[in-house]
Amino acid sequence: MKKILLFLVVLISVFTFNVTSAAAQTEFRGRITDAQTQSPLPGAAISIPDLRSSAITNQNGEFVIKNIPARGRFLVQVSYIGYRTITQSVDLANAGALNFALQASVIEGREVVITGSASSSDNRKNSTSVSAVSKADLLYHPSTNLIDAISRVPGVAQVTTGPGISKPVIRGLSYNRVVTVSDGVKQQGQQWGDEHGIEIDQYSADHVEVLKGPASLMYGSDALGGVINILDGLPAPDGTLRGEFLTNYATNNGLTGSSLMLQGNENGFIYKVRGSYKNAYSYKTPTEFVPNSGFNETNFEGQIGLNKKWGYAHLDASSFRTNIGFYEPVRNDAGALVDDDGNTFTDAQNKDRTLAYPKQDVRHYKIALNSNILLGDGSLKATLGYQHNLRRELEGAGDDGLALFLNSYTYSYDLKYSFKEVNGWAPVLGASGEFMHSINTTGAEQLIPDYDSQAAGGFAYVKKTWDNDTFNAGIRFDYRKMTGKAFDGDSQFSAFDNKFSHVTGALGYTHEFNEAFSFKANAGSAFRAPNIAELSANGVHEGAFRYELGNPDLKPEQSYQADASFEYQNQYVSTSLGAFANIINNYIYYSTNGQNIDVDGRDYPVYNFVQDDAFLRGIEATLTLHPVSLIHFENSFSYTRATNRTTKESLPFTPAAALRNELRFEPKIAGTSHSYVSVGIDNFWRQSKIDSFEQPTAGYTLLNAAIGTTLKLSKDQVITIYAAGKNLLNKAYYDHLSRFKPGRLSDEDPTLGIYNMGRNITFGVNIPFTLKK
Repeated sequence: MKKILLFLVVLISVFTFNVTSAAAQTEFRGRITDAQTQSPLPGAAISIPDLRSSAITNQNGEFVIKNIPARGRFLVQVSYIGYRTITQSVDLANAGALNFALQASVIEGREVVITGSASSSDNRKNSTSVSAVSKADLLYHPSTNLIDAISRVPGVAQVTTGPGISKPVIRGLSYNRVVTVSDGVKQQGQQWGDEHGIEIDQYSADHVEVLKGPASLMYGSDALGGVINILDGLPAPDGTLRGEFLTNYATNNGLTGSSLMLQGNENGFIYKVRGSYKNAYSYKTPTEFVPNSGFNETNFEGQIGLNKKWGYAHLDASSFRTNIGFYEPVRNDAGALVDDDGNTFTDAQNKDRTLAYPKQDVRHYKIALNSNILLGDGSLKATLGYQHNLRRELEGAGDDGLALFLNSYTYSYDLKYSFKEVNGWAPVLGASGEFMHSINTTGAEQLIPDYDSQAAGGFAYVKKTWDNDTFNAGIRFDYRKMTGKAFDGDSQFSAFDNKFSHVTGALGYTHEFNEAFSFKANAGSAFRAPNIAELSANGVHEGAFRYELGNPDLKPEQSYQADASFEYQNQYVSTSLGAFANIINNYIYYSTNGQNIDVDGRDYPVYNFVQDDAFLRGIEATLTLHPVSLIHFENSFSYTRATNRTTKESLPFTPAAALRNELRFEPKIAGTSHSYVSVGIDNFWRQSKIDSFEQPTAGYTLLNAAIGTTLKLSKDQVITIYAAGKNLLNKAYYDHLSRFKPGRLSDEDPTLGIYNMGRNITFGVNIPFTLKK
């Protein structure tokens, strides 16, 4: 299979290097100015996301984008600090020299090109509920990983296992109900596990699109709750060589992180390399250190490709590794955490960056070939992916210490052909699929069997655009087959062969009442096939401290969802209000009836995977006030209610309602730009809507603050410095989705719990640099 993948990569690379087209190579030129004064805006950014091309204006406000097709209609985005971002559809066959006039605005965000849907569009004309998270938001708010960084988005939360592991939750759904996409490829890293995080470098993300609600039309099975679409930055403009160095330090667990990136573009030949490293010792709650909760993370990635008259083709490769310490908590009579011998941990042990056992050693290797090639009157977007995920759960050194070993290989493809837009009609046809081979029985313990999985699907989509309205509709068929292998060892697995198929559909509508006020709505269906753990688990899940039993007779989940939202934005105010309802038939979850099982002299609670019908609904709201250029007041609220329609009880792992407020002062200081001082409050309500095996979680309020500025060291060199504090009052609290809260760590002692992280202050520096322009 590796040889087949290599052959496809070479074949397509040769094709893209030699393909000829009727379209001649051209340049897209123009000027960006202030709409009021007509003065040029040097340093403004213009990009064509679907062609992965961009440029920066010179001192005269002029730009040129080279090595692009001479025909085709594409969405162009223009942005500049202190001005409203605009998008415009441009026909490259008749583009000429265009002038973009930007309106000054104290609220800069407006149109943002969304690429994670069937066709790229600005957010106001995209019916899908999407939140975009910028690179600044990913870096400058205190966070320990990528999912932690985006959990501030309304409707988004995280299931955490300490600071090193976070799983995304969108509108109350998580695990295999949320798809994570990076480099255009669906991440496959054993997402079914409680303590299995996302193997993606936080520093490599340029921005993130959070698609909220079922997205099976585009992404097939598993996109029941939504999609985390992680996007790399665009290649450097033609003729430039540039990079960035960023580093940060966090006081709570000594988290140090650094990343160095270099990218260039020589006449359409693009390249990029990045290396990142993180290291943290045990984190501290307001009352104690949590032993062996440190982690380290290393990532290397590279990209080469072509931007030419026929489109683009980019080859990405990455190697990610993380080691995460684990600790099964035990307290002595005095309430202190102790080791297996009953000894308390010393300060030196807690701050030792060398991880003890047990721990995880997780490695993820990925190759992705992304291209968008002009073909006929339309264009063909293609993504081929290869992933190798290795997850070792180690109880000790050497081969004898290998408790659990999960080893998977995934090969995937995704094809989308966009037809030429005619009279506002823009059809898209697509097909996608993947093959997974997973070996899971070579460790001392076995939780799931070896298995093979195959998936294939195809969809048809059409979007109609009028002046102020858009309508879209789509239909998709999916087929999935999973073959489990028999195994006779410490765990027993019977062979099985399950097949699932489903038809899903979606409708969407947007309307712009005027320049400031808009509306969007969606209705559709989605499905999710049971994962391997739900179908066949039969063993101790060490990281979750329980014995899991799968059910091979589970049926696919079926979702029927609708949502709607209103958005209003002018120069000083931005606000939105939305609601959703999601009915899920055959909802799969784990449950316990109090039964225990003895394994090697220890009792474990038995959890079975069962099915019922579920109903999730909620609201999301934002309000940003910018009455003057110096004041920025940002607020967001989200609430999700999730119930089991069969038992009338609440679903497990439902996030508590959250209200976030941040007041930011943005002074103008000579020699600097983007200076700010902020104070924020995060309010989380009490969560008493719980499943039978959960416990209520008290509400709490966290105080946060930040300060930062960008210093101009020379004409062409700046440096950004910042400090950001979270939980400054050192509040002792349990997040409801923490796996360390009481009731989740121990069935024997339901009061046993470990608080979330205490006071944490992050200091950071970001240095962009240009070596050639």
